[in-house]
Amino acid sequence: AALDGETEAGIVEAVGRLAEGRTVLLIVHRPALLTVADRVVTLGAERAERAGVRTPTPAADHGTAVIGSDATPSAVHASFEASDAIPSDALPSDTITSAALPSAASGAIRSPLARMRAAAGPSRGRFLLALLLGSLALGSAVGLMAVSGWLISRASQHPPVLYLMVAVTATRAFGIGRAVFRYAERLVSHDAVLRMLAGLRVSVYRRLERIAPGGLRTTRRGDLLSRLVADVDALQDYWLRWLLPVGTAVLVGACTVAFTGWLLPEAGAVLAAGLLVGGVGVPVVSGACARRAERRLAPARGLLATRVVDLFRGVAELTVTGALKSRLRQVRAADGTLKDIASRGAGATALGAGLSALACGLTVAAAAVVGTAAVRQGRLPGVELAVIVLTPLAAFEAVTGLPLAVRYRQRARRGAERVYEVLDAPVPVREPREPAAPPVSPFPLEVRGLSARYAGQRRDALSGFDLTLTAGKRVAVVGPSGSGKTTLAQVLLRFLDAREGGFRIGGTDAATLDGDAVRRLVGLCAQDAHLFDSSVRENLKLARTDATEDDLCDALRRARLLDWVSELPQGLDTLVGEHGARFSGGQRQRLALARALLADFPVLVLDEPAEHLDLATADAIGVDLLAATEGRTTLLITHRLRGLEAVDEVIVLDEGRPVQRGSYAELSAVEGPLRRMLERERAGDLLDRRPSLA
Repeated sequence: AALDGETEAGIVEAVGRLAEGRTVLLIVHRPALLTVADRVVTLGAERAERAGVRTPTPAADHGTAVIGSDATPSAVHASFEASDAIPSDALPSDTITSAALPSAASGAIRSPLARMRAAAGPSRGRFLLALLLGSLALGSAVGLMAVSGWLISRASQHPPVLYLMVAVTATRAFGIGRAVFRYAERLVSHDAVLRMLAGLRVSVYRRLERIAPGGLRTTRRGDLLSRLVADVDALQDYWLRWLLPVGTAVLVGACTVAFTGWLLPEAGAVLAAGLLVGGVGVPVVSGACARRAERRLAPARGLLATRVVDLFRGVAELTVTGALKSRLRQVRAADGTLKDIASRGAGATALGAGLSALACGLTVAAAAVVGTAAVRQGRLPGVELAVIVLTPLAAFEAVTGLPLAVRYRQRARRGAERVYEVLDAPVPVREPREPAAPPVSPFPLEVRGLSARYAGQRRDALSGFDLTLTAGKRVAVVGPSGSGKTTLAQVLLRFLDAREGGFRIGGTDAATLDGDAVRRLVGLCAQDAHLFDSSVRENLKLARTDATEDDLCDALRRARLLDWVSELPQGLDTLVGEHGARFSGGQRQRLALARALLADFPVLVLDEPAEHLDLATADAIGVDLLAATEGRTTLLITHRLRGLEAVDEVIVLDEGRPVQRGSYAELSAVEGPLRRMLERERAGDLLDRRPSLA
């Protein structure tokens, strides 16, 4: 019921060509497709009846059409049993190719990590405190090792125990302090990061609200999900596993080198050289090895998420067409690519760990050599030799994790780029900095010289459109597919900005109003309205949270859905499934329609409200809609012309421009686009009235 006559004729012709030489089962609402079928099986509410038969053709080349009111899978199975002419292995197998993953937004981000640091402004105090606590924890570890070495060496000389009490107390203090400071550092740093990420995630969602739906026309859901979850989560590593470890390593390393140099200058120089090699040279080498893998990791993760989501959403169609194995191979290939990238990154990490251990060992050995020489020369007490040798072991704890930290920095940078591609995406609607006060009444709603186009298109989807809606006026906008009808709805809902012209609500320019304020006055029931994986009740109450049981039932009744919902075992508490998967297409659309009626918008835009419905139900819905909207300002966007006698004005669009306007009686009486559309519709309706055979 959502196709205009011209588009329908093209589809019928294409189906006829594809059906030649094949056995085809058509499950349809549209009677026009019955011309392709050799046998028609009509499914009613109570029984399946065999309908009229055309001139028979050879058994190897025939089609069967199953029609009826919201035919369900069980009804289709019944039709197979009712007709013995359908072979079980006759359906052709087609291959469905995977669409390419869309590229990132064209706007280049110069320094995403600098933007991240700037975004952490309110949390800088917490990060500085975390840096101090982390430095104290690592410093306690170094102090514990140094004091323990001195204590063991001095105790071997069997001095009076009082000589050791300070060292014993210091050992205990450093041991306790290491655990306490580390716990406090983790608590403060994670609190700061989680606060920042929560704010960033809210910012991303708010940005998506502004760019949806017009700004997400080319975005794949799986990749977007990966950006919102995995890429945002990766940003925490920039702080927890890069900035804080590097800052701690610098502070503790400098203090340790100064302390060791105070004991023995040569040992301080050796430790400084070792820390530079382990803290700078090794991370540079391992980072260079992992750079390409980290750059490919986030896009590969997004590609795998996209293919998995596509596989789950289309598993039924892929199974029927025989393309499931091909799609599974694509998913395995994407998973294999991700595994290879992870393996290369793990190899770089292992290289960094090995080089760090080597640098640590060489530093300790060199410190032992210079320390022993100093003891022989009498420049260093023998007891302090243990301090010179053991201190580098603890000091290298500050730089051992830096090769991995470099990888986390690269990963966070790539994640930040992908997140900011969403945040920097062009906004299809420019919100005013200081919104005007919304009018008390939206009337009159005046559209003047409206032209609009979508991003990336060279021609306007809608051009030179004028409209005036007063209180209680009902206008129907009709035209072939692609004529700009839905674009008009997008502009009126402030989902898309006008390129030229605009519209006023109650005398106020809509461009000066906040988008949410406009949508409180102008409501939409879209042809692809989303149903959430919840109950019928909760999906309806999205429109009005304070709606009573009687309000819900009244909305369902006006959408011709109350009797069906009442027969469900759980009634209004019945779960609809993901995207309304437990309901038929017509039932989903009627539920969305009931939700729009419940919202009680002053101006209601109905964009193909009878989509997915058989013609009889669509016509009944149309009649009920016009009755339900009597006295309510309504803009009806439809392909179906039956019942438009009740509207006040009909506007015909073609190629984005209005080509006819007037009352239905006037336009249907004269030669023109609407008259031709009406004739094609009536010709198709005649096929629906063919006599049935019991």
